[in-house]
Amino acid sequence: DAEAQRYVALHHPFTAPAVDDEADLRAHAASAVSRGYDMVLNGNEIGGGSIRIHRASMQSAVFDLLGIGADEAQAKFGFLLEALRYGAPPHGGIAFGIDRIAALMAGTESIRDVIAFPKTTGAQCMMTGAPSGVPDAQLREVHIRVREASDG
Repeated sequence: DAEAQRYVALHHPFTAPAVDDEADLRAHAASAVSRGYDMVLNGNEIGGGSIRIHRASMQSAVFDLLGIGADEAQAKFGFLLEALRYGAPPHGGIAFGIDRIAALMAGTESIRDVIAFPKTTGAQCMMTGAPSGVPDAQLREVHIRVREASDG
């Protein structure tokens, strides 16, 4: 992010970099690539995934490069860093976009044509009316106060 003068993860900060050495990653951070992958059928992405970081030292290096300090990393992801210290095997996965595959099979351009209860482009559900308002009593219960936006 040129404006913020820092690196940002393009997907998420848990995808393994293509290099195995933290020093190499730090030295070439600007040109680093991940071990992410997509499955494409006739130019359409139908699935995607990644190999995940499986070493605490590499995860810490990635957090550091992204401007996530040790204290913040511990507060937000301490459970993960602790688990990685016990030793995790290299692992990854892939998720298929079944709705995309169905849209391709149906010959339609929009996945909304093959989803049983699609949302509008404004993320509203016409069937349930979601998102809906929350009663004041529920907001008080969880200590949330809604303020109306002002013009000034």
